[in-house]
Amino acid sequence: DSAEASPSVVFENIKTCSPDCLQMLLENISGLTLDADFIVELIPEINVAVATFIKNIDTKEFVKKCSQDKRVRGFKMTARLLELTQTIKAENLPDSITTDYLTVYFESARSGGGPVSDVQLFPKDNSAIITFCDHKGNT
Repeated sequence: DSAEASPSVVFENIKTCSPDCLQMLLENISGLTLDADFIVELIPEINVAVATFIKNIDTKEFVKKCSQDKRVRGFKMTARLLELTQTIKAENLPDSITTDYLTVYFESARSGGGPVSDVQLFPKDNSAIITFCDHKGNT
């Protein structure tokens, strides 16, 4: 088990809970505020939402609270930590993008980045796969 828990929690089976309801539910369970303390990204194509905590919290404890919450269970949602990864996919990139630009961008502390070990550009898909030296650079 990693000593460092992911700051992101995946909620699966979200289709019966509206986005506004989900956000309020997460605020109620965490005691935190949307946008100031955490953000929620909806991925409706796969019936999932990801809550990423800006404020440092015990996400393992938060997942435990969610799994015990009667409303979460009522919606038949599940919560789990998002696995830490060293690789991300960037999509909808401009045609003129270069691997050098992406490397500098994703290494920027302002972007929440870290040391990049590899960038694979896929011009036909306007996407790229960015691999970091460790999982801390992909927030």
